[in-house]
Amino acid sequence: FPEMLSNPKLVLVQGSLDVVTKQNVTLCCRPGSGSAPVRYTLFRHSQQVSSLNSSHLAPVLFNLTISSASDVGTYKCKAEYNTSSDGKYSNSLHFTLTEPISKPVLSSPTSQAKKGQNVTLSCFSENGSLPITYMFFKGNQSISTQKTMQKREAAVIFLFVNSSTDSGSYKCKASNSFPNGTKYSNSFSFTLAEERSHSLALIIFLGLILLLLVIGFALAIPFFIIPSYKASE
Repeated sequence: FPEMLSNPKLVLVQGSLDVVTKQNVTLCCRPGSGSAPVRYTLFRHSQQVSSLNSSHLAPVLFNLTISSASDVGTYKCKAEYNTSSDGKYSNSLHFTLTEPISKPVLSSPTSQAKKGQNVTLSCFSENGSLPITYMFFKGNQSISTQKTMQKREAAVIFLFVNSSTDSGSYKCKASNSFPNGTKYSNSFSFTLAEERSHSLALIIFLGLILLLLVIGFALAIPFFIIPSYKASE
């Protein structure tokens, strides 16, 4: 009678558990105690992926290519004798797919700001594997610490607009665990509404002065210009 099998061990010998599409990985199913020959079957969740026979109770290798999100998940291997339906299962290995992020979008509820006003800047990447880390910049200078979002939501900072220099060009960048996947957003600039109101107020003020001069000149005609004209006759 064959010796009773013990649970095999499933180990990763090539690649990583965080994978990208079209990445090759190799899993090794190592036997425990037992007798040869043994059949090893690799499962993803409860679906059979591949099966190999070992005639010397030696480790077997399963070579996989991660082509899409359907190829990731929890893997196990099963060891069993050909003459028996009773097998032993290994530990689990869980693969997660790392996807590149999309270009982040930098936005604000308002494009105009007054001096002394707090404004909000939001940075958001619609696609990409979580977590995603965001940073905000004004020109080439960082204006925030790294903000790592574990959920599909925007990173937000608050700015205090104190002068015209605070309306300059802003950007944000987003990155995740995808290799060399950092991406920068569009540029965003505020318009200082206070400066526009000053210019408008000055125009209105000068217009009022001009209007008052015209009215004053019109009122002065009956009292000064017409009497002096008649006196000269």
